[in-house]
Amino acid sequence: MPVPEKDLPVVLPEDLVPDGSGSPLARSEAFLACECPTCGSAARRETDTMDTFVDSSWYFMRYPCVDNDQAMVDDRTSQWMPVDQYVGGIEHAILHLLYARFWTRVMRDLGLVEVDEPFARLLTQGMVLAETWFREDAAGRKHWFNPSRVEVERDAKGNITSAVLRDDGQQVHFGGIEKMAKSKNNGVDPARLVQQYGADTVRLFSMFAAPPEQSLEWSDAGVEGSWRFLKRLWTQVHEHLESPLDARGGLDAAGLSDTARETRRRVHETILKVGDDIGRRHTFNTAIAAVMECSNHLARFDVQNETDCQVARHGWESLIRLIAPITPHIAQSLWEALGHADDILAAGWPTHDESALVQQQVMIVVQVNGKVRGRLTSVPGRDSKQIEQDAMKEENVRRYVEGKAVRKVIVVPDKLVNIVVAA
Repeated sequence: MPVPEKDLPVVLPEDLVPDGSGSPLARSEAFLACECPTCGSAARRETDTMDTFVDSSWYFMRYPCVDNDQAMVDDRTSQWMPVDQYVGGIEHAILHLLYARFWTRVMRDLGLVEVDEPFARLLTQGMVLAETWFREDAAGRKHWFNPSRVEVERDAKGNITSAVLRDDGQQVHFGGIEKMAKSKNNGVDPARLVQQYGADTVRLFSMFAAPPEQSLEWSDAGVEGSWRFLKRLWTQVHEHLESPLDARGGLDAAGLSDTARETRRRVHETILKVGDDIGRRHTFNTAIAAVMECSNHLARFDVQNETDCQVARHGWESLIRLIAPITPHIAQSLWEALGHADDILAAGWPTHDESALVQQQVMIVVQVNGKVRGRLTSVPGRDSKQIEQDAMKEENVRRYVEGKAVRKVIVVPDKLVNIVVAA
């Protein structure tokens, strides 16, 4: 059968036009009524002719050309394909992904697209887990209760000591931690969480709780912790804005104090790390952790003059831009509070300055037989022998070395000195 030209519309009989009310085949008596090929009796044809995954296996091909009402796809699809990143759960990796690859090959063979594969990269995300609670009836059937309806008491180690249903105060049993599912009634209502904490908090916790490829154990306490961080970030930025010092003007990096230079270095290290964590490694949890750590350092930075204030302003603006893809609402509000009239997305991704990453000092840990006994402040790239000599002079280190034979000294430049002595 010849393949119709791709630029010609496909015309269906009126009774076979999908209208959203179900399969049009089920309303076509001409299709339904048939003769059984085995016994010859009257029969009815099956109307469920396509798996639902097939219907969602090519929608991404349609996105670049949704305004084309004459063809399934056009040249714009080939310009945009393949999709850069595919993110899906475990079940998608064997169903939706398989169908999408098959469908792409069909479209390629029909001359509709030029790509062989629909997706360039795959990230299989983990499942979301939550506690389960139940009671058994007289027949031994389990009835599951949503965790939000259960009041739990725990000991100092986090072990469950009692659990009762809030509705009646009667005991319920712990069914373990399972994948969120209707059958176990252990899902979390996102609308309730958004109403209580805001969408940014829910997004932050979901991405911070675990690496994306691992299972995420839901925790109301974890959501609360994410909310506290965003409140703290809001407060820290507004405290910076209350400074009487002027943060406008160009920054003279050469005239920075040691603390300002170290703060600027921390900010640019964070820009570099977060960009790599999100763009290459897809470890969003470590990217968020880096922003949290840097915000704590900025909050401790003692601003003494306008140059310090400029360093702090650059730091807060950078962190807000880094966190914007994860918490867009609070980021936009803080961006405007810092005096910007444009959308934060228009500002683009911050870029790191290689010169700012150069360390003026490094902290070197000194160990004796593997245990930390002191720390050294040194300049980067110092000779290993000199570092060893300085380590031996440390007062606390001498206490553990004097009178003992030194068998070996291991120096990891700019990081560590481990002195091995006889027991």
